[in-house]
Order: sequence, then structure tokens, then C-alpha cells
Amino acid sequence: MGIIESSHLSYDYVKLNEEGNAEGVTRAVDDVSLSVEPGQFIAILGHNGSGKSTLARHINALLVPTEGSIFVDGKDTAKEENVWDVRQSAGMVFQNPDNQIIGQVVEEDVGFGPENMGVPTKEIWERVEESLRAVGMYAYRKHSPNKLSGGQKQRVSIAGVLAMHPKCIVLDEPTAMLDPDGRKSVIRAARALNDVERVTVILITHYMEEVIYADRVFVMDKGRIVMQGTPREVFSHVEQLKALRLDVPQVTLLAYALQKSGLPLPDGILTAEELELELKKLRDRKNAAGGAAGAKEAGADGWNVGEEEPDAVDGGTA
Repeated sequence: MGIIESSHLSYDYVKLNEEGNAEGVTRAVDDVSLSVEPGQFIAILGHNGSGKSTLARHINALLVPTEGSIFVDGKDTAKEENVWDVRQSAGMVFQNPDNQIIGQVVEEDVGFGPENMGVPTKEIWERVEESLRAVGMYAYRKHSPNKLSGGQKQRVSIAGVLAMHPKCIVLDEPTAMLDPDGRKSVIRAARALNDVERVTVILITHYMEEVIYADRVFVMDKGRIVMQGTPREVFSHVEQLKALRLDVPQVTLLAYALQKSGLPLPDGILTAEELELELKKLRDRKNAAGGAAGAKEAGADGWNVGEEEPDAVDGGTA
């Protein structure tokens, strides 16, 4: 069994009227089945209202399925006695870091979770240092969180979750409120946790550039998983992603436009370096073909390429 296993998971939001009675039901997650293996980097994409954040909240046992089930590290999230263990296994980072940071000093905030778990004091400080170093924020350990940038605050939030030693971290649109530099900083930290610490990462986002290094991508629409595969497989379907109101990485879009104009490029190009390499291959092939054609044309005059061309003959006499 994977670290996260959902089977036919569905969830309904119930709308209440002023008297507190049910007035209507909205199905936010509809029959979702997925499996995540330990150590994977998974991305879940979708436009606003697609159900991706509702799904994320099930992984942390913040919501209980209306139908179906979801297991985290082998534990059924619907069982109340499992909630504590589930939240230790799957930590969660939300959009707004200000909603998670409560300490007046960075290192105190990061140590808050382990302290509540009853971790011995000596080990708490070891975890604080370890976690802040993992996200590149150890130099700021004595700073006030209020004086940090948005990206730095989000990395502190990630460190606070990491200090509780979860097996999985769920990042629910962690860069939605950040500028481009802040987004890159947070995603680099998440990738480092996955690459070095082997923490399973579930990234919920609608920024396509953030997921090109994921092991697997799930695309949601109207509460359902409508596409899944590696980033290359998913981003090969440019028109389908557009129909789902999702952007495509700029370099992938450029490669797609060049492909439509007649260049024989492969599907699903993800990085500028990859596009540059493919264009260089096309140029080299064209140059090689041009050289071969020139050699063939020269050879048609009756002399071999590499030999000196005979003097011109006039009237049959030298």
C-alpha cells in the first residue's frame, strides 16, 4: 500500500440556510482514486473550484469523506482515533503563511509543533536546526517572522511542519500569495526536501512551471481526475489543458507553436534547455543534409569528391 491511497473518494459541501437547515449540496470531490508511493513528488493541478484543495484537506484528515475512503500511512482518516497519527504522518502548509506562524522568533515558531508532541527539549532544538537548514532559513533563526518576506515566511512554515518529522508534506497552493522570486524559493525548498530528505511531497497548485520536476501529475476538473501521467505526458496535451482553463509552461507553449508551424519537435518539451537542445539537433541535421546534397551534386559531374577537378575541355583538345 502507498503512503496515500484513496478509493472512490467523494465529498459534498452542504449549503445551510439562515435557520441552519440544509438547502443544497455541492459535490467538490467526485469518485477520486489515486495512489502515492513513499518518496514521490506529486503535483495536483486544477483551476479554482476544481476540487484540488478539498482533496488536500482529506490527506490531512481536516475533512471526512462523504463516500469512499482515503488511507494515510495505512490509517483510515475517517476514524477519529486515527486523526492524530494521520496529522503526524502528513503535515500541511497552507496558502497564507501568516495563518500558520505564531511565534515571535523564527526558531521558537518552528519548535512549537514538536513541543506540543512532547518531544524532549534537546531533541526539539536539534529538529529546529535540522529543519531550518533543510529549507535554507537557519541564518534567520533569531529573526522575527514579521520582518521576513512572503517566500521566507512560507519556508519557515514548511520548516515548522518538517520539524514534526512527517512522512509526507501537503503544500496547498503555498505560492499563491507570493511574487515570482518567492515562488521559486519555496519550490526549491520543496524539491530539496524530496531529493535529499526523501519526504513525500504533494503539491497543490495552478502554476504549471512549478510541477515540471514532479514524478507524477494529476489534473482535476469538476471534482474529478481528468488527466494523469508524468509532466511530459500531461503537457503534451496543450489543447486539452487549455480547454480545462489551465496554462501551459511558456517554453512548452513556444515549442508547441513551432511544432504547429512545421518544425519536427517532440511533444511535451518542458525546459528552455531542452528546447535549445532540440533546435540545435534540427540545425545540425539540416546542415548535414545540405552538405550531403552538395557532395552528391558535385559527384554527378563525373569526378569524385576530394579529387582535383579536371581542366575544362574545349573542342575535344587539351
